[in-house]
Amino acid sequence: MRLTFLGAVSGVTGSQFLLETARARMLVDCGLFQGSPHEMLHNRVPFDYQPASLDAVVLTHAHLDHCGLLPVLVRAGYGGEIHATAGTVELAGLVLRDSGKLQEEAAVRARRRRERAGQPASRGISDRAGAAVAALGEMDPEELIRVQPPGVLVDPEEPLYGGAEVEATLPRLRVLEYGEALALAPGITARLLDAGHILGSAIVQLEVRDDDGAAPRTIVFSGDLGRPSSPILRDPTRLAEADYVVCESTYGGREHGPPEEAVELLAETVATVAEHDGVLLVPAFALGRTQELVWELDRLVGNGRIPELPLFIDSPMATRATEIYRRHAGYFDEETAALLRGGESPLDYPLTTLARSGKQSRAIRAAPRPHMIISSSGMLTGGRVLSHLRDLVDDLAATLLFVGYQAEGTLGAHLQAGARTVRIDGAERAVRCTVRTISGFSAHADEPELVDWLGGFAVGRRPRRTFLVHGDPAPRAALAAAVTARLGFPIELPAWRQTVELD
Repeated sequence: MRLTFLGAVSGVTGSQFLLETARARMLVDCGLFQGSPHEMLHNRVPFDYQPASLDAVVLTHAHLDHCGLLPVLVRAGYGGEIHATAGTVELAGLVLRDSGKLQEEAAVRARRRRERAGQPASRGISDRAGAAVAALGEMDPEELIRVQPPGVLVDPEEPLYGGAEVEATLPRLRVLEYGEALALAPGITARLLDAGHILGSAIVQLEVRDDDGAAPRTIVFSGDLGRPSSPILRDPTRLAEADYVVCESTYGGREHGPPEEAVELLAETVATVAEHDGVLLVPAFALGRTQELVWELDRLVGNGRIPELPLFIDSPMATRATEIYRRHAGYFDEETAALLRGGESPLDYPLTTLARSGKQSRAIRAAPRPHMIISSSGMLTGGRVLSHLRDLVDDLAATLLFVGYQAEGTLGAHLQAGARTVRIDGAERAVRCTVRTISGFSAHADEPELVDWLGGFAVGRRPRRTFLVHGDPAPRAALAAAVTARLGFPIELPAWRQTVELD
């Protein structure tokens, strides 16, 4: 039995893990690399296996960095099923359709730029892109072109996939609910357990037998773990037994502030914006973070702790995601369920305007102040939020509030680190707005919470090996040191495309 780490090993995107036994081959996640141009080039490297040879795919959740390469996988020959909770199945359809559309639109804009500049049309691979991708995959550029699946273009200006590929992928999604056991492939049985990260997010527990007479081994993939006591969703499930654990490390070396402190800071920020007739701009992920923020703002208004400012939600995906959340109230924690039973609407803020169209989005700039805007993407890597940032970045009365992780190399990370100038749409802009960060709203467990979750295994069957993934280098190393000090587990930090034998 062996495990190959195909993404999310020296960063927080591109999750993909290949498990192989003598009788079966399967994937856990098939995510998109996001962030810097260098990171996104990983998406252009051919798969390290033949997709048609896979028996099954399991998704931990619907964020694009965990499901975003599925259309490429299907186009390259995968013909099997993709298993996930019902919430993840619905949300994955939403994010993949949006991803395909955005990629197609970006390709159209790139072609128009080339035409205006008098440049030739793309031929599928540029010398520069080919050399960069070849270096990542240790492959000659000409060989890279030859082995690419039909229709996959290496040129970064061409889409990885579009709407047609997405629609060919979605029928392969199959519902596997929490706690149900499913024989995915010969010798491999899967169970999904609540990870508490976003709606439908799961920890993957695999029971694996190499042959009929061997004792089973248990492999646990944490997926992205949520925080205990976060609103709306249940806490992450604690486990006590595993032979091998693959655990995320996003916030290694960091400790979030207490949830009540985060709510207090949010209330103070809203009050300050109101006092100065300003604008509060919150870049927020459409899945999970937006719903949590609306939940908290609604509670603050209801308790009289903040003035009732108009709120613009400028993310069609977030709007549709909230509708999916409402359809899956069975995933909610007891506090949110009790509010619903009492006739309250905790996913609705009283003065909300939904900007569904581009015209409605552009109209926000003329809205009377003070007001609040929640828009995606959460790391300022694209989307409508960049238009608002362009309008507000040099506005002394504006506040840019980060409430989620900012990956290395992203515009969000530069601003969070105190950059005084930034480049937006090719133009250098001075940063005069107030930039704040509230870490307590993170959908990821922090270091003490990750160590505590791993500590559950210390009272049961301790893992033979624990692999830390889904973290930038420094956080991953910090969590490794903390786990070793607290729990004494053998910790490994795998590299991209590294294969380990599981004895």
